[in-house]
This record gives sequence, C-alpha cells and structure tokens, in this order.
Amino acid sequence: MLAVINVLGSMLMLFSVTYVLPMVTSVIYRDGMLLDFVYAAVICVTAGAAMFVLTMRHKRELRSRDGFLLVTLAWVFMSAIATVPLMIGLPGLSFTDAFFETMSGLSTTGATVLTGLDSMAPSLNMWRAALHWYGGMGIIVLAVAILPLLGVGGMQLYKAETPGPVKNEKLTPRITQTAKALWVVYLLLTILCVLSLRVAGMEWYDAVFHSFSTLSLGGFSNYDGSVGHYDSVAIELVLVFFMLVSALNFSRHFIAWQQKSLRTYLTDVEASGMLRLVATAVLVVTLYIWAHGVYPDFLTSLRYVTFNLVAMATTCGFVTQDYAAWPAFAPMVIVMLSCYTCNTGSTGGGIKMFRTLVLTQQATRELFLLVHPQAVTPVKIRNQVVSNHIVFAVLAFVVLYFGTVVTLTFLLLASGMDFISSFTAIIATINNAGPGLGVVGPSSNYQGLTDFQTWVCSLAMLLGRLEIFSVLVLLTPTFWRK
Repeated sequence: MLAVINVLGSMLMLFSVTYVLPMVTSVIYRDGMLLDFVYAAVICVTAGAAMFVLTMRHKRELRSRDGFLLVTLAWVFMSAIATVPLMIGLPGLSFTDAFFETMSGLSTTGATVLTGLDSMAPSLNMWRAALHWYGGMGIIVLAVAILPLLGVGGMQLYKAETPGPVKNEKLTPRITQTAKALWVVYLLLTILCVLSLRVAGMEWYDAVFHSFSTLSLGGFSNYDGSVGHYDSVAIELVLVFFMLVSALNFSRHFIAWQQKSLRTYLTDVEASGMLRLVATAVLVVTLYIWAHGVYPDFLTSLRYVTFNLVAMATTCGFVTQDYAAWPAFAPMVIVMLSCYTCNTGSTGGGIKMFRTLVLTQQATRELFLLVHPQAVTPVKIRNQVVSNHIVFAVLAFVVLYFGTVVTLTFLLLASGMDFISSFTAIIATINNAGPGLGVVGPSSNYQGLTDFQTWVCSLAMLLGRLEIFSVLVLLTPTFWRK
C-alpha cells in the first residue's frame, strides 16, 4: 500500500504541470485567475511531494494487483485535487459538485453541474476541457510515457487502465514507446481537429476547447447551449467526423500512420461494426421522427439526428437539439447506443463493440448447439477464433456491468428520483456519455441532483472509466490477502 502511495505522490507532482495550460489562458485573456491556478498547482505539488517523501523507504517495483489500486486512487485523488481552481473561481460551489465536475472531466463523461458557461472565466473553462484531454488517452498512460524512471511496472499500469483486447496489443517493443506512440497520434489528431474547426468558423479558443472535448469524447462545451450555440452545419460535420475517428481503436490510427495506408481500417471488424450500427440507427431514427413531423423535412431531420445520435453513440455527449422532446423511441435509442458503439482502445466508454460482437457470436453459437449439441463451433471474430477464456471474461464483464447499472439505478430511485431520470443518468454516467433523459436530459444538466445522487453518479463515472473490474476487484477479500 505504501509503495502505491509513493508512486501516487510522483503522479500528483506530474499532474501539477497540467495547470500550466489554464495559467497561460489566464494570462492571454487577463481573467484574473492566474494566481488561483498557481495556488492550486502549489497545493498539488506539495501534496504529491509529501506523499512521495514520507513513503520513500517503501519504494519498490509494483506488482500486477498494485496497478489496479494505483489507477483507482490516481483517478480519485486527481479529481479531488483538480477541484481547487473551481472552488476558488466559483464561490459557493460545494466540494461535492466540484468533484463531480472534475471526475466528469477526467473520466471524459461531460456531465456538468455548472451553468453560465458563456460568461465563465476562459481559464476555468479551459481547465474543464484540459481535464477531458488528459483523461482521454489516460493519465496513467501519460505517466508511463513521460516518467519511465518512476520505477513502477509500466505494463501493470497500462493493463489496469486500458480497456479490452488492446491491453495485450504491443504496437512497439516497449510499453513506454507504445504509450508515447498513442499520445503522438492523439496530439496530431487534436491539432487537425483544431484547424478543421477553425476553418469551419470557430474562433481559436473555441476550436481548441472543442477539439479537446471531441478527441477525448468528453463533451464539455464552453456554452450552455453546447454545440447548438453555433447552429452551423460545417462545424457539426467536422465534429461528427472526429467523434467517429475518436471512437475507433487508436492502435489502428497508429498502424495506419505507420504504414501510410488505410487498409488496417478495412480489416477492423470493430470499425465496420460500429459504422454499420451508427448508419442504420441514423437512418431508422431519422425516418421515425420525420414520419412523426418533428421537423418539416427529411434533410433537417437527418442533420439533427446524425449529430446528436453520433454524439451520444460515441459517448461524446455534445448536443444541438433537445432530443428528449422527440417521440420516446428516438431518445431511448440514442441513449442506449452509448452502451455498444465505441471500439476498444478508443477514448469512448460503454461495453464496447468488441464485447458486443463476442456476445452476439456466443448467443448464435448457443442457439446452434441447441439443434446440434455435438458440434464443435468456436466463437470467431473476422475468421479468428476467440478463446473461451475471453468469452467468459466478456460474459463476466457484462454481468457486472448490468448488475452495477441496476444497483446504482435503484439507489437513485430510493433517493426519490423518477425512473427515466435514474436509469438514464446511470447509463449516461457509467458509459461516460454525459446527458441522460428526464431531469438530466440534454436541455438541462445534473445541477438539480442532491448530494447523495451526485456521489452515486460520480461513482458510476469512475466505474465506467476504469471498466468496472479495476475498481470492484479492490472490494474482494482475495485482493487484500498477502
């Protein structure tokens, strides 16, 4: 435990560097927040240094299970320390609400308890977007990439933080090189997104802000009206493209860049599955709301459905319309798509497309075995056999996922929240998607929740970001036995 605290101290000292971006923003826009961010950075580095120094004699190479504890503690401690600028800059903001906001930022959920974003200090808003960007690829991977001399087991941290099959996919011979390669791709795509949004009509500040939110699939905006503030088809098209790109496996982006070819995407069954699912859903929902006369013509319906559906399906959570007011079938489809769409190794949340494909193949196999019980029919994805231990792991994850959704939904119901709001709030937060329906719908936010409800949703965000296993394993007696 003390060895984990030692490394956590190092990571908090590293995290203090992240305050530089809002400091620079404060200087550029002269919003009076510079000293507040300096103060927050000093608190962060002091707390980290104290943890590091006091546990120096316990420093050692981390074991596999230490990685799970460190990742969970890192997300909680960094979210807690990141509240300082918000609580200074927004007098009256409680620690509960500030923690929700920063956890939403680092977990790339995009749910917010804040209003008046249009008039908020630019540096405070940029801090929210920066938390998205740091959390998108994973602060743990960043730490392993930049500080390989920490003396920690880099692969243990990488496996604890990264989701799905990408855990065991080495793009380069060393884990630090892999992490750096992923961050380079992430950075290049972010720059490309900034330039594209600027060409589409955004100011530089807004372009940087929304690029951070888009590549991380976070969904924070610096306007209460989210992307609907712009009412621009060009901006929406740019964001749709980059949301879909960010929902793909970043390993594929690296391979495509390395090989100077798009062939790797054509062979990616997750990518094709995601695009087919999104295209089908867009067409079905567009025809549905057009038939119900929500908008006067098909093209208008297509525009609004495409943006809002892609935003939720990729767990980004940007909004241009109050789709909760559409006929009930449409918003429920949009919210539930956040469970299945994103690829493993992307910055998105949810069950992920790979697990969805495995479950589909397993269900098909079971139906076939009912008719042919003696047949040997392995689960295959793109003509490759998926071993039974992966199938069982997927089944275990899905059981835990839906068990967690049910448990947390009942907690919100017990606190007095209505069913639609409770269920969709948990779906949206555990999938790191942002808006739900009801009192947490796209036309409102999470500000009206009680402290208890806010903490439940904060827990859901943490569980979703670390894919449930990494957190729940800490609750098992076996984990703590020597």
